[in-house]
Amino acid sequence: MAYGSRKTQRTDGFWSLVRAQFWFKCFGTMGFTAVFFGAYIYLLRNPAGEVFTMPVTAIDRLIAFEPGALPIYLSLWVYVSLPPVLMPTRREIIEYGVWIGGLCLIALTIFYFWPNAVPPANIDWAVYPGMAFLKGVDAAGNACPSLHVATAVFSAYWLHWLLPAAGIGRTGNLISTVWCVAIAYSTLATKQHVAVDVFAGTALGLLLAWASRPQRIIARRARSEADVSYPLDVRPVPESSPSIR
Repeated sequence: MAYGSRKTQRTDGFWSLVRAQFWFKCFGTMGFTAVFFGAYIYLLRNPAGEVFTMPVTAIDRLIAFEPGALPIYLSLWVYVSLPPVLMPTRREIIEYGVWIGGLCLIALTIFYFWPNAVPPANIDWAVYPGMAFLKGVDAAGNACPSLHVATAVFSAYWLHWLLPAAGIGRTGNLISTVWCVAIAYSTLATKQHVAVDVFAGTALGLLLAWASRPQRIIARRARSEADVSYPLDVRPVPESSPSIR
């Protein structure tokens, strides 16, 4: 098969994944985000107890405030939406939603029983309108573990398995990894989090990603596609098989 034909097949396969269950993905993502933000903002504005101030480390002093990191910080909401975009069935989308929902629930439970926040950054946010808006909506509470980092790491792990299945594994995974690291950096550069939050968020994201085992879902998808291709369980006989001599 010519290279152009293989490339066309990969492109068609990618867009077929994107189109599959399109409106279910759109409304499901919007509904999930709305419910999450409702709970997150409530806990942010109504801490159940005394708010603990997270410690500043040498890493935090090393990374200076960078207002230009705000778009990267906000890009998380695009990034975490990518895994369901690459899923062809409602079952896969719901499984992903349950696992990332469980991750968020664990973090929200921690925020409830242990309210925490980053220390004041001693920055005049009014000088940076975008940052001032962010601070007004998402104050520097609910800090540890960083849900920004946890959900990014979780999504990166899923994308590691989903992107090859979509035919864009090598390049896609490189972009995904850089994007995930950039999001983690942005939480420090915008002074929304400190290093301890980032490490805790990374650990939480990895733990839930490992437990969710997206590779199992990809394997199940492959078996399902094989069954559709050969509904009577008739498989091509290898040329080396004695039965075709």
